[in-house]
Amino acid sequence: MALQITDENFAGYVNSGKPMVLDFWAEWCGPCRMISPIIDELVKEYEGRVVIGKMDVDNNNDVVSEFGVRNIPTILFFKDGKLVDKQVGAAPKSTFISKVEALL
Repeated sequence: MALQITDENFAGYVNSGKPMVLDFWAEWCGPCRMISPIIDELVKEYEGRVVIGKMDVDNNNDVVSEFGVRNIPTILFFKDGKLVDKQVGAAPKSTFISKVEALL
């Protein structure tokens, strides 16, 4: 299961020294629920190599505003603490794998 990332713990995870994938989602978002199983599979496949988390946009305004997230799902990809890629909207697992592999 993906880590629960919040405004309070975001900095610790993004600056952990590992690449990070952050899924911005909401309970009421249909496309978010569609990609949730993909995110959970990535957690298992990249365990120990990539930090993979989910952030509820309804409860974490600071990070959502910082990165200008206006549509969900939005998945941000970080390397060395810096934003390097993003995916807005649902996509097939192969898209996410390509983006994660580019972080490694």
